[in-house]
Amino acid sequence: MTAGALATAAPERAAGWWALSDAAVLARRNLLHYLRVPSLVVFSIVTPVMFILLFAYVFGGAISVPGMRYIDFLMGGILVQTVAFGSTETGVGLADDMAHGMVDRLRALPMARSAVLAGRTLADAARHAFMVVMMAGVGVVIGFRPQGGVARAALALGVVVVFGFALSWVSAAIGLAVRNVEATQMAGILWTFPLTFTSSAFVPVESMPGWLQAWAGVNPLTVTVDAVRNLLLGRPAGADLVQALLWSAVILAVFVPLAVRRSRA
Repeated sequence: MTAGALATAAPERAAGWWALSDAAVLARRNLLHYLRVPSLVVFSIVTPVMFILLFAYVFGGAISVPGMRYIDFLMGGILVQTVAFGSTETGVGLADDMAHGMVDRLRALPMARSAVLAGRTLADAARHAFMVVMMAGVGVVIGFRPQGGVARAALALGVVVVFGFALSWVSAAIGLAVRNVEATQMAGILWTFPLTFTSSAFVPVESMPGWLQAWAGVNPLTVTVDAVRNLLLGRPAGADLVQALLWSAVILAVFVPLAVRRSRA
């Protein structure tokens, strides 16, 4: 490598490290903000626990899944649903920061422009990881038993967190486009609820009407839930795992540029 090429590569490496450092600082800031608001912590814990208890004890008796207990079927779906609903907080947080002028103040600082979005989504990924582990613990307490071993269970939880990270960018793009906290909350409900309840998260796809099965079969939540469920239950998961990761990659490829473009508007 020539001296000129080395001189060019050094600033690029420095700029990349600078961007990562800035993103880490803002991720820490967002996590501290989250931890210092007790109501956020409480509701983030209570809401998904309420869902798992309702479906396990109220609806579970009315839903028949051939060949397995409902709690075993439910856990994969409830984990993915938790990060799907939790991802809406990314857009809400960005909309709130814009409403209070925080984003404008951050832009005025000598930091990487990408750090605002990266810091928010990384902080929410950490929050998702905590929620997923907590929900898995609740599942074990009420009778769920992973059958695929520790390594497959860890991989399943990793797939859930990656998918949640991808959905956070969807929410970020919406929050930056809407720029209003209340409207962003409503917009989050509009896309997460249909996506979740038309998937295999809570009922087998085969139990749905034929016209809905066509959509449910390609729904990214169905693909991800099936991969996570198979990993947790010790069943073959290779094809489902590849498709789930591809869906996460596609979502990131589409919505990261959209969110970045909206942040510069």
